Amino acid sequence: QVQLQESGPDLVKPSETLSLTCTVSGASITTYYYYWTWIRQPPGKGLEWMGAVAADGSIYYNPSLKSRTSISRDTSRNQFSLQLRSVTPEDTAVYSCAVGRDIATMEYDYWGQGTQVTVSL
Repeated sequence: QVQLQESGPDLVKPSETLSLTCTVSGASITTYYYYWTWIRQPPGKGLEWMGAVAADGSIYYNPSLKSRTSISRDTSRNQFSLQLRSVTPEDTAVYSCAVGRDIATMEYDYWGQGTQVTVSL
């Protein structure tokens, strides 16, 4: 059973950087067929794919967020991380990490529980 757990601050001020980490257990983030993914859902809106890191370390970004987003991984800790720069209140959302086998779909084998991040003074 693969488990994912998001961690990070739940309140970020406008213009600052949102930083989240996803800790994975039950599978290695170097498992060749998996894409380790960040997804968010703003209040009242649908899911938004933010980006993913593949087993070989390749990183993929949502073009609409690419200029503000960085995704990285730490294989020694079996974690992958998200940074979103210059946040605004519109970045308020539930942020989730998930893992799936096809980067072209939003079908995931496992999800973290999600973490609410609010951007506000």
